[in-house]
Amino acid sequence: MTIWILKNNIFLMELDKPDFILLDHTGDLGIIVHGTDPKDLFEEAAKSMTYIMVRGKTDEKAKSVKLSVPGHDMDDLMVRWLGEILYLFEGEKKVITDVEIDVISPFRLDARLKTIYFDPNLLEIINDIKAVTYHQIEVTKKGDRWESRIIFDL
Repeated sequence: MTIWILKNNIFLMELDKPDFILLDHTGDLGIIVHGTDPKDLFEEAAKSMTYIMVRGKTDEKAKSVKLSVPGHDMDDLMVRWLGEILYLFEGEKKVITDVEIDVISPFRLDARLKTIYFDPNLLEIINDIKAVTYHQIEVTKKGDRWESRIIFDL
C-alpha cells in the first residue's frame, strides 16, 4: 500500500502506509481514500484516520473489539464508522492496529478490530481529530476502484 501526501502542490510517495491522499482544508484536515471494493475502502479509511491521528511503537498485545454500525447510505455509513473508531480513541483510549470488515452494505457494517491501549509514553498524537464531518463526504465508485473524500474537524 502507498500513501500520497500533497505538500506544496507536489505529490510525494512513501511505502507501507494506508492508501490515502491528505487534503489541505482550512481549519480542518481532509483525506481521499481508495479501495478495490467497499470493504477495502472502509478498512483503508479506518487505517488512514488512525495513521494521521497517532504514531509510535508499542509491544502491547492487541485485543479484539467488535463493532456494528448502522447507516442510511454509504456516505452516512462512512461518517458513522469513522466516528465509532474516533470514539474508541477519545472515549476508551483504544488505538486500532488492524481492522477486518465482515459485512458491509449501505445500511450496516460489521467489523472486528484489533486495538491497543493508548500510552502517551509510547504513542504520540499527531493530529487531534475532534469529529468526522459530513462536509463534502463522498463515497463513490470511480472506474474499477472505490474512493471516499472525508473531512475531519481538528
